[in-house]
Amino acid sequence: MLSTENKKDNKILSQNRNYLNDIKIEVFERRIFLKIPKNEPDISFIRKIQFVKWDSKWFHWVIPNYPGNLDLLKMYFNGRISSLIEHQSEALKTNELGGIIIKKRDEVVVIKTKNNRLKIIFGFNQQLLQTIKKIPYNTWDGKNKWWSIPYSEPFKDIIYQKTSELGLTINYTEEAIDPPNTHKRISAVDIPNFKICPNEFILKLKELRYSVSTEKTYKNALEDYLNYHHSIDIDKLSEGHIQSFLRHLVMERNVSTSYQNQAINAIKFYYERVLGGQRKTYFIDRPKKEKTLPVVLSEEEILLILRSVTNLKHKAILMVIYSAGLRISECINLKIKDIDSNRMQIRVEQSKGKKDRYTLLSTKTLLILRDYFKTYRPKEFLFEGQYGRCYSTRSIQNIFRDAVEKTKIKKKVSVHSLRHSFATHLLENGTNLRYIQSLLGHSNSKTTEIYTHVTTKGFEQLKSPLDNLDI
Repeated sequence: MLSTENKKDNKILSQNRNYLNDIKIEVFERRIFLKIPKNEPDISFIRKIQFVKWDSKWFHWVIPNYPGNLDLLKMYFNGRISSLIEHQSEALKTNELGGIIIKKRDEVVVIKTKNNRLKIIFGFNQQLLQTIKKIPYNTWDGKNKWWSIPYSEPFKDIIYQKTSELGLTINYTEEAIDPPNTHKRISAVDIPNFKICPNEFILKLKELRYSVSTEKTYKNALEDYLNYHHSIDIDKLSEGHIQSFLRHLVMERNVSTSYQNQAINAIKFYYERVLGGQRKTYFIDRPKKEKTLPVVLSEEEILLILRSVTNLKHKAILMVIYSAGLRISECINLKIKDIDSNRMQIRVEQSKGKKDRYTLLSTKTLLILRDYFKTYRPKEFLFEGQYGRCYSTRSIQNIFRDAVEKTKIKKKVSVHSLRHSFATHLLENGTNLRYIQSLLGHSNSKTTEIYTHVTTKGFEQLKSPLDNLDI
């Protein structure tokens, strides 16, 4: 016979067991709602699931219904689930114009779109209509007969609250996210378990004083590799996985040889420098670099581009890049102290390859810089952005693109074409190739020699053998 005290202990244990077994799961097309008693081990487990969040309004956990998440919950809470409801999603019917048909008079269909907006479809209701019109950036689609508002939880709650007050029923759904495209780089929105670059990889790059540009390139390339094999743990990736990823880059993604080489270097850096492995050959064939010639603008075309720019600051930027043969990154990092008007030189600090160099300061460029300085009064960087830091790369690209469009030039050119044009025009004007190499900051003279294949100087003296024929 059990004592009264033992009976009480058993009763408490039974109650605790029943309390912990009260696990309720409700599954919808895109989300899983999970209600559990407060229990630290269970909460710790749930928080490890990617993109999980706590809904403080309804006191339940919201988990993305990614493949495998429901099975994971069933396995963990095995034998403790008191309620499991799986809703079968019903595709909404559409009319011939693509508009959605409302099944009931009191029904409101709310759809979260892939571009983060809410489509709201309902029969005419003046009060609901007025509520929607008060939400910023609302739009009406006359063809499909629906309203659209930006997606946010507060805006969604406004719609839910108003429909509840009006006694209407909401049918909420979310547009399916497109499956990952193997022919593009996989991003965090494509897969639920997106792997970020290991922190020790970044620290090692910083420790060895790699440039910010190289750090960013290597980080992106390694994440590209890790997420191509996103279903495989990083420690289990082998040489075969490296080779399959590189074949994917070439055969499916059709990347440049430059990017392919960067990917190889990033992977080798991780295995050899971060993990401390010995330098070894992974039997990876490095691609031959494509032999392409740079696109060069003529002096007349340069003049047309500069004349098409009316903004003083924009013109000064393009003139500095062309007259000094600068890379776009070198231009945005120029500081006022780098302009030496006494020696008519521009100092370029810690450029590609962590090298310093001097290049030309044109007399006409100096004049426009003085006008620009009086007007804009920069404090540290020669060309400052909206908030005082250096100018953005994208802004300069936009300035150049707009200028080229005004001139109707049909060549496929970029800001970097100004640097190519600077070198080519110097060569055509008789400047020694060695000086051009120094001005451009090239380590290898072979890099500078490419401009000998671009210049048209002397072509006018050549005559085609066809012209000698009596046709």
